Amino acid sequence: MVDLHIITSDDWPLWRDVRVAALTDAPHAFKARLADWHGGGQEQWRARLAIPGSYNVVALRESRPVGMVRGIPGDSGTSELRSLWVSPEARGDGVGDQLIEAVTMWALRSGSTTLKLAVIPGNESATALYRRHGFITTEELGDLLPDGVTREQVMAKRLR
Repeated sequence: MVDLHIITSDDWPLWRDVRVAALTDAPHAFKARLADWHGGGQEQWRARLAIPGSYNVVALRESRPVGMVRGIPGDSGTSELRSLWVSPEARGDGVGDQLIEAVTMWALRSGSTTLKLAVIPGNESATALYRRHGFITTEELGDLLPDGVTREQVMAKRLR
């Protein structure tokens, strides 16, 4: 059984621990690098969680964090799903599905008509998960990755 816990800026130590675990476990899956956050103090972590209208969730199993996700409000009816990660011991148990569904419901409640995300090219397991949830590849150019050549792949789904 997994419980989803909505995180506030006061929960920054939990968010920090889960984010560091994600960046350590799967550095290939994120644009951000552990070094970007390693020296980050309380203010840096609180600021990340204090984005107005954001939705930050940690999945807990027996009080242990096993996943995370963020929803970020955008413009023109578009919200973003970011930072999805599931710990190795919880993969295949539907935790990713629950986290995606939580952000989808948040985006709908927020009045969004589109939910988009960016995935690192080659992350086939993430791409397959997103496709199962109705996301399709777009022609939008994603952010440039640290190699200076490759771009994130943008995916989106209509909510209404």
